[in-house]
Amino acid sequence: MSTTQSERLRGLLEPLVSARDLDLEEVEVTPAGKRRVLRIVVDSDEGVQLDTCAELSRAISQSLDESDAMGQTPYVLEVTSPGAERPLIEQRHYRRATGRLMKAQLVEGGELIARIIAVDDEGLDLEVPGVKGRKPTTRRLAFKEISKARVEIEFNRKPEGDESKEEA
Repeated sequence: MSTTQSERLRGLLEPLVSARDLDLEEVEVTPAGKRRVLRIVVDSDEGVQLDTCAELSRAISQSLDESDAMGQTPYVLEVTSPGAERPLIEQRHYRRATGRLMKAQLVEGGELIARIIAVDDEGLDLEVPGVKGRKPTTRRLAFKEISKARVEIEFNRKPEGDESKEEA
């Protein structure tokens, strides 16, 4: 997608998204056969409900129909939330993932899997899981030490404070 088209789309979409107290995370146009897919990713601190995506999709569709931002080539509009394994890029992404497990590639090399405990302007307070029966440890990680990171999906996480299900 050209920079000009991207800027035009962002300028058109940002007020519609902001009016619903959402953040416009991503605008992507990709070819799909004879059509294109316009994928718009939105998020908020409280997450995004399906009804909100549907309402926003209708508003965006109407606005795009009234403009020439997408040109004459047919397209499919997709309005969605970031998904379970979202990349963590902005500070707000880390803040929204507080309590979740993340996997980070470190600038110095190597990777770290840890739970986000707290987030501030400089970085993260993490809980690094213990290995082979050892207790978890805490670690401070500055944003500048992270080359890329994403949320990790947990299938068998114990609810907080549920010590009765600990394995012996």
